[in-house]
Amino acid sequence: MDYLITEGYPSAAEKFASEANIRPRADFSCIQERVQIRDSIHRGDLQAAIEFINELNPELLDTDKKLHFSLLRLQLVELIRQSFASSDATLVGRAIEFAQNNLAPYAPLEQQFKNDLERAMALLIVPKDSWTKAASSSSSGQSTSQVQADFGALAELVDPSLRRKVAKDVNEAILQSQDQRREANIRYLVRARAWAEGLAREKKVDLPEFLSLGLDADAHPKDSHNGHHGDTEMTENGAEDGAGGGDADLARYTNITS
Repeated sequence: MDYLITEGYPSAAEKFASEANIRPRADFSCIQERVQIRDSIHRGDLQAAIEFINELNPELLDTDKKLHFSLLRLQLVELIRQSFASSDATLVGRAIEFAQNNLAPYAPLEQQFKNDLERAMALLIVPKDSWTKAASSSSSGQSTSQVQADFGALAELVDPSLRRKVAKDVNEAILQSQDQRREANIRYLVRARAWAEGLAREKKVDLPEFLSLGLDADAHPKDSHNGHHGDTEMTENGAEDGAGGGDADLARYTNITS
């Protein structure tokens, strides 16, 4: 229930509550607002997402510069994508104008802003054929290897995973602004489990080569890495996401001595 509410799945949460005969503490109508924002980002409609965010919390993007910049940069990427998918030659100019008016003011504030803006603008020099092949790969669900070959270090900007990452960051920021936990407990516990196992193996503790959580009876040990069994894939940014900076907190879940 906690996961469904935090991640923004109101219908599933409501059905779960009904079948489990429990009364949820959350207001499902509030969850729906986060769902609207997430769906807008996932489909590349960043303008709508920003408007929804401002309606929900007018101060959020003003106080969180990094979050606002990431939304605007993704919006720039979508504008550039549209310019290559359309025969309208004015779209390139609109993308450049958007960058000048909305993103350029961030460049003097932090070097990372400047670097990220420059990388996004570099998409304008990618050949149109590469954009066409990228769109084809995305719609057919094919491997991203061709996209990586065409876009090189810029591939991450056109990969759908960037939309998911930004949506995740926005969801967590909204939850925090509402004095709620930024993520579901199960995500934290999965990272804690992976961290504890990794530490145990590092200290040569006698453990089976494969430790299953019993979440997928059909999976084979060879599909796992160091016994993680893909559990940590529940995070959007990979198995080790956020684990490095939380060792002190995670340590309380294990009795392994340093």
